[in-house]
Amino acid sequence: MLVSVVIPCYYSEDMIEEVVELTKKELVEAGYEYEFILVNDGSVDGTFDAIERLCATDAEVVGVNCAKNSGQHNAIMAGLRETRGDIVMLMDDDMQTHPSQCLKLLSKMKEGYDVVFAEWEQQREAWWRLLGSRFATWSMRALTSRPKDIYSSNFVVFRRHVRDEVVRYCGPYVYIQGLLFRATANMANVKVTHFERTQGSSGYSLKSLIRLWSTVLNFSMVPLRLATVFGASLGIVGLASAVVIFAMRMMDPQMQAGWPSLMATVLTCSGLIILFLGIIGEYLGRVFMTINNAPQYVLKRVVDNRPQVRQPCEGND
Repeated sequence: MLVSVVIPCYYSEDMIEEVVELTKKELVEAGYEYEFILVNDGSVDGTFDAIERLCATDAEVVGVNCAKNSGQHNAIMAGLRETRGDIVMLMDDDMQTHPSQCLKLLSKMKEGYDVVFAEWEQQREAWWRLLGSRFATWSMRALTSRPKDIYSSNFVVFRRHVRDEVVRYCGPYVYIQGLLFRATANMANVKVTHFERTQGSSGYSLKSLIRLWSTVLNFSMVPLRLATVFGASLGIVGLASAVVIFAMRMMDPQMQAGWPSLMATVLTCSGLIILFLGIIGEYLGRVFMTINNAPQYVLKRVVDNRPQVRQPCEGND
């Protein structure tokens, strides 16, 4: 069985060779064939030089060099389109998704699942990252069809037919887990150890994490439906209030109008209107970017010594 290991690389010149060698050792000792798709996501250090050295020593290592930083999930999509394995494994380049844990995911696949996510026994992140992760998990479950008993992570394995469905997505806003949830419901978790980062720090800033979270809009109509419900509710409350005020004024012509309460109501309603216009605008903007063929990524160079098996983006026809 051929396992395609896709690793997005970002300023990992000192780590990526060790990650590949350790993972390769685990796979070979377990009897798997392997290939590695290493995607340099716009790093300007020696990351792609290290990838090229790996390609030169092993024909089953493919190097993909993006012209600019497109984001981890877009880089993963670039790597997925180069895979040819029966099973695809996604992992990081920083040793937190440690090679020693990969066979646990592959063993779980033998039970017949289409997707297996790693679930951390103890997640080694800053407290604010953990808090944000919990909020993202809760909101994704509330807004999408994500299974309530599944924990998703960037350390995951899935079958070829799931990969084929994922790469059909051609929009510029990529969220790999969302695409996996859309492709199948036959998935499971397996407990693994979350290791400390070997060196460096996460490439995700607060801004990029918020941008990644916003990709939920690609997979849910719930925010638009909430806007409709809130709008209708406010309309009903406003109509009822108008009837009550009219009745009170008829009974007491000397009743003074409440300017503060009026302003509070106007500001509240105006804020909600602007909020939901922003949500609708975000949807329209994403549609606009998609129909104008905004690229998921831009390839600068591909080093591939295998028979070429490229699969172009064909849309959702």
